[in-house]
Amino acid sequence: MRERIERNLALEFVRVTEAAALSSGRLMGTGDKEGCDGAAVRAMRAVLGTVDIDGTIVIGEGEMDEAPMLYIGEKVGTGRGPSVDVAVDPLEGTNVLARGLSRALSVLAVAESECLLHAPDMYMDKLAVGPRAAGRIDLDAPIRENLIEVARSLGKNVEDLVVVILERPRNETLIRDVRESGARIKLIPDGDLSPAVSVAFEDSGVDVLAGIGGAPEGVLAAAALRCAGGEMQARLCPTRPEEVKRAEEMGIRNVRRKLTMDDLVKGDDVLFAATGVTDGELLRGVRYSGPIARTHSLVMRGTTGTVRFIEAIHRLDKKAAARGEDSTGLWRE
Repeated sequence: MRERIERNLALEFVRVTEAAALSSGRLMGTGDKEGCDGAAVRAMRAVLGTVDIDGTIVIGEGEMDEAPMLYIGEKVGTGRGPSVDVAVDPLEGTNVLARGLSRALSVLAVAESECLLHAPDMYMDKLAVGPRAAGRIDLDAPIRENLIEVARSLGKNVEDLVVVILERPRNETLIRDVRESGARIKLIPDGDLSPAVSVAFEDSGVDVLAGIGGAPEGVLAAAALRCAGGEMQARLCPTRPEEVKRAEEMGIRNVRRKLTMDDLVKGDDVLFAATGVTDGELLRGVRYSGPIARTHSLVMRGTTGTVRFIEAIHRLDKKAAARGEDSTGLWRE
């Protein structure tokens, strides 16, 4: 019998995303994408190593020969506790943070082993909605039909809906079709994970996430929506033969088939945690004031459907003193 993921691990995972947010948030607006990402990765890896799980990274920073840490296949945790799949994005929106824009997040999802889609780093077409519209969407149907169904589910007119789409040439046809439907559009330059999670919360101002973005981010968003009762449908969009081969090597035999929630995240034994790095629809970014920092996080548990928002005050001087470092908040190896 598999060992279930204990609820007391939820706060431990929030500590992991908080650490990544606190470390990378110092670099907001510096223009240093690599520095922002490196700060988040180092902090996340350090704190994740203290959590009592026998974890394997299935969504990470790349392959072992591409990434020095948090690569796909890397073992994380203390080795004690449940055997789990771990999906991480230490900094969703490296370019966003480097430019000082909104919706940068630190994100982590954990599920029982073999329960998260092992998605290669390629494009994915996504359609995501919140709990009230779950079961009413079809990725294969025209977007207008989907928007009509979502509007009915939410008790709105199509013209009331807000659809978030990445502003990319690959999404131009979708953008045109949504405009013709009459729905409102929020085009974003980067980072579609935050709005994909936001659809689960009716006061977020986001009703639908649609369009082609990253596959790893799609799996992370699906984990959040599994916890919140929402729905995502998706399809991988390989652009090169090597991507098809890589997907098949990772166990995805029919690369072009429509992926349902059960394909993306099997079962409800999943935990999702995220901490805002810069302000977004759902979470506020890190606030610094001398030796004090404030974070705003979200943690959800699929087995119970519990959603918690956590505001934390961090004494950076005390954290640094415990590690023998200065109080800037940057995590050093």
